[in-house]
Amino acid sequence: MPREKILFVTGRLAAPALQDVVAPLAAQQGFDYEIAVVGITVAALMQSPWLARKLTVPAGISRVILPGWCGGSVDSLAERFGVPFELGPRDLFDLPQHFGRARRPLPAFNDYSIEILAEINHAPQLALDELLRQADHYRQSGADLIDLGCVPGESWLDVASAVRALRAEGHRVSIDSFDRQEVAAAVAAGAELVLSCNHTNLDWAIDIPAEFVAIPDEPTDLASLDLIAAALHTAGRPYRLDPILEPIGYGFAASLARYQDVRRSHPDAAMLMGVGNVTELTEVDTAGVNFLLAAFCEELRIGSILTTEVINWGRTAVREFDLARRFVRHAIVNRVLPKHWGGELVLLRDPKLRELGEDNLRTLAGQITDPNFRIFAERGEIFLLNRDGCWHGGDPYDVFDRMLAEIGPLSAEHAFYLGMELQKARTALTLGKQYIQDEALRWGFLTTEEISAVQRRKRHAAGAAESPAPQEPSPRCPPARS
Repeated sequence: MPREKILFVTGRLAAPALQDVVAPLAAQQGFDYEIAVVGITVAALMQSPWLARKLTVPAGISRVILPGWCGGSVDSLAERFGVPFELGPRDLFDLPQHFGRARRPLPAFNDYSIEILAEINHAPQLALDELLRQADHYRQSGADLIDLGCVPGESWLDVASAVRALRAEGHRVSIDSFDRQEVAAAVAAGAELVLSCNHTNLDWAIDIPAEFVAIPDEPTDLASLDLIAAALHTAGRPYRLDPILEPIGYGFAASLARYQDVRRSHPDAAMLMGVGNVTELTEVDTAGVNFLLAAFCEELRIGSILTTEVINWGRTAVREFDLARRFVRHAIVNRVLPKHWGGELVLLRDPKLRELGEDNLRTLAGQITDPNFRIFAERGEIFLLNRDGCWHGGDPYDVFDRMLAEIGPLSAEHAFYLGMELQKARTALTLGKQYIQDEALRWGFLTTEEISAVQRRKRHAAGAAESPAPQEPSPRCPPARS
């Protein structure tokens, strides 16, 4: 079989870096290649109608890969040249992933075994609209049950109406209360689970037709948990065992050991863990905490957890645990390490960084012939390059001021753009994130995509008559001078 021969299309500035990426990739993947450097500085400015006039496809090419930013129809190019065209990645350094070498397709992560109960705290004090809003937020975040957290010492007279309203919206409901009237009314209205039962309410709990979460009278008293479980079983009430996870500093490790003890003594029992004593009471970002607790629960077959989002650092705890339960399930069932899965729970930093390096930056700086800025952030410094110079340093204010001192004032539009991008670059350096000009920083599942300068200008141009050729300046930013 003849080897595949691929044509990679790029602009002048990216050509050396593209060669460095494609050469080893071709050797590894077993294809031949050519690189077509079309007459444009920045590859992102390419449009398919212009390429149809400017590009030459050599004989023997089996397919053509365009920069991911290229606009227009690849089908029209395929028809024009008689070979398949495709968009590659926006970042040429992602070409190995594009060819499937460095990244296999991500698993679907549809399977999970842990049920999430999301608690609405102080539910009796909230208006019905707010209850429904919070419940809907939790469901969208991945919660399976909505837990109504009641206020000890107060009796919620209208609990039945709240439960019925939630049920009418399709929510499954649990009630967190030791008040007999609250529990009875909630269960009669459709609540399916009651948190919790110990010897303080066992006498009437066994008469309530619902499932209960059994807890010990004191966290260290597992004998009382056994007695509660036996009584509920005798009364025909389903139950889940919760040995109670204690906060760090108050017996955290010992409480984890008790979950293991309960699993050994009750190998087939349903179990629940309330994770809020750690996520809410530990001043640390919760994603990693939730992942570890999810892994612990998956390994011990703890089939449900109770969580909430009261504290600000845990404001996305439900979504975090929803992702975590899927990841740990896949890891444990398939006996694979939980990594290289898209970084959805890597919120603060990035899974890996790519750098051009000093030599490539110096080469790039010497090739730029237009006044438009390119911005890079690596090795602790921000690099600001255009035809007039290269300014770099760790302080964006200092870099900006030195640039202004050499080239003079900027337009308001351009100054705003550079301010935005330089701050993103500084944030990336501070946290260890990948900075790519005109793209959003990645924050895992919290990422908010940005409309880049490239996209804004393409949208604007789409409404105007097509010009005979792409017009510089670069779409990355307005001209450097007014």
